[in-house]
Amino acid sequence: KVKYGGRSSSSWDQTAARRPVYFASKAANCPCKGVREMRIGIWERNEGLREVILEGLRAAGAEPPVLEAGAHPADFSGELDLLVISPEAVGWAGAGQIHAGTVLLSGAAGPLARALRTERAVSYGTSARDTLTLSSLEGDQICVAIQRDIVTVSGAVVERQELVLPFPPGRSPLPWLCAVGALLLMDVPPERLE
Repeated sequence: KVKYGGRSSSSWDQTAARRPVYFASKAANCPCKGVREMRIGIWERNEGLREVILEGLRAAGAEPPVLEAGAHPADFSGELDLLVISPEAVGWAGAGQIHAGTVLLSGAAGPLARALRTERAVSYGTSARDTLTLSSLEGDQICVAIQRDIVTVSGAVVERQELVLPFPPGRSPLPWLCAVGALLLMDVPPERLE
């Protein structure tokens, strides 16, 4: 359940991935309407996480906020509302220079959270200690467990629950789980995830 919330390009290349995407919010139920654009950073190693998130936002009928991707902390400047860290991200040396309101990171990278300047961290992974974890995977369906309430970037609360979602064939579970976490943190209601 979400107490309040709401808010594809299929070709992907490094140039487009580093270019910010700007959209004006059209979602009538977006709690951020009339407020400055949100800035979302995606720290990845060219695995296409930015595209998966954009596709998820569009499938949910949401307009993406400013969405930037980079392969190293130096690629992000200024303050981010959300930093999404892929399980394949590298280049931790400059992580302390990034300032983000919320960070989504793999539970295996938990010690990194101490180096980041952030208000809150949300972890994903296969451990029972992670906020978002996989509880089962069968064929083309996956069960995602939200182990603790999640406060979204806009301040909405996504309550503890389990979600049964379609799982695209050929995808790796951890980057996919990262994308699901990013969508939830960007106010996509759980029932609109695909």
